[in-house]
Amino acid sequence: MRDRLLYLMLIPGILFFAIFKYLPMAGLSISFMDYNPFLGILKSNWVGLKHFLRLFGEPMFFRLFSNTLILAAYNLFFFFPLPIIVALLLNELAGQKYKNFIQTAVYIPHFISWIVVVGICYTMLSPQSGIITEILRGPGGETVNLLGDVRWFRPLITLQVIWKETGWGTIIFLAALAGVNVELYEAAIIDGANGWQRLLSITLPAIRSTIVIMLILRMGNFLDSGFEQVFLMQNSLNRNVSEVFDTYVYTSGLLNGQFSYSAAVGFFKSLVSLFLIVSVDRLAKAFGEEGLY
Repeated sequence: MRDRLLYLMLIPGILFFAIFKYLPMAGLSISFMDYNPFLGILKSNWVGLKHFLRLFGEPMFFRLFSNTLILAAYNLFFFFPLPIIVALLLNELAGQKYKNFIQTAVYIPHFISWIVVVGICYTMLSPQSGIITEILRGPGGETVNLLGDVRWFRPLITLQVIWKETGWGTIIFLAALAGVNVELYEAAIIDGANGWQRLLSITLPAIRSTIVIMLILRMGNFLDSGFEQVFLMQNSLNRNVSEVFDTYVYTSGLLNGQFSYSAAVGFFKSLVSLFLIVSVDRLAKAFGEEGLY
């Protein structure tokens, strides 16, 4: 009762997860039936693992799986460390006004929609008039089409994510850094530790648990390639590397009214994500970290 106001503040969050996360899980049952919108869930015919077997039997399944995994690996290895690095750099800034300005500048791209981000990318990389295309144009006037080059699709997607989300991702790490005991730094300075030594001996160990937790949570979204961004960057020239589970569900499932098949693909993604979370959590515990549960 003493903390009743704090519990009341939890209500919006609880309602959000209950309505948008847990309630829709009942709809996963259509993965095991031939769902007919006119009959509803209760009257549609159950077909067991038919749609899962169809997914695994698709000729393009391994291409979808590999494209999704590679894109996710790009984001994990190139994007995930950057918010930590930026947070460490921001933490070292002395002037508070300058620090606030830099923080605001790196936060702003998060609030720009993917449509605008991709639009800017198309404008800058347009084969006809893009400024970057003009800079990269060969001596003989050959046009460079980065938007249609399969080798550049994944780097472009990753660079967009880095530009848009790095600043926003620093918030949690800056909060963790704010909890580091200042006296530890003062004692280290007295002992003659330089900046790198303080970083390696105090700062990183202090936020290590936060980094591990964020990595585990990241595994839950590992196969989420970001439908809107990938779909907008997709074209007929790069489809071999840009077709991922998210776009496949839309083009082959929802547009054709194959709701049960789409649900089965999404269910498969969720199972893989669950496996990754549990695996990384146990691995973290094996190295002495607390993990999620």
